[in-house]
Amino acid sequence: MKSLFLYKLQKPIAKKIITTGMVVIISSMLIITVSAAITSFSEDVDTELSDKLIRLHVIANSDSEVDQEIKRKVRDEVLKYMQDKLDRFEDIESARAAINENMSEIEKISREKILDCGKDYNVKASLGEYAFPTKVYGDIALPAGKYQALRIVIGNGEGANWWCVLFPPLCFVDASHGTVPDSVKQDLKNVLDEDEYKIIDMSEREKNVPVRVKFKTVELFRRAKQKVFRIFKK
Repeated sequence: MKSLFLYKLQKPIAKKIITTGMVVIISSMLIITVSAAITSFSEDVDTELSDKLIRLHVIANSDSEVDQEIKRKVRDEVLKYMQDKLDRFEDIESARAAINENMSEIEKISREKILDCGKDYNVKASLGEYAFPTKVYGDIALPAGKYQALRIVIGNGEGANWWCVLFPPLCFVDASHGTVPDSVKQDLKNVLDEDEYKIIDMSEREKNVPVRVKFKTVELFRRAKQKVFRIFKK
């Protein structure tokens, strides 16, 4: 009788454990599936934008006031030097070639500006693919991801960095009033397809709220997927 009683008692408990386990497994699979789909979307966006944009990334020696000021002066000098050259190009291949051709000169003028500021830091310029956080330029927003960039590292490269879009030349406009000039938006439209431009255009606030949410959702699901994988690993 006792064994029968225990059997009847344990049966619903076992059923509940199995049901709970199934819910956990199904929920985990759903998270993985959805996050994989969103991450795939994110990676597609990263690739498409990286293939068509070049960013400028200047990294200071340190976070001291002096080093941050040097960073800004190097940035201004490089932008001044590159503006006329990049304004002439309508495709990324020509812009990329111009940057590579002028790499030594970019390092030279950067170092000269550093010396003018009374420092003897080394400087290294390179064109590669680097990770960037989400960045808003007026009413244009670029999602977090990997982008082609001209990277200038000053000294130890341990300070706060500065970045913008070098091609098309978004670096050369003032977006402090909340909007990017129509001429620059047209430059972006010339190198991006319609869907890609819609992703980064925030001029119609109501329509683009979901895009902001989408950027954040991608980041959240990436974290969720990592947590699920850690759980299964345990």
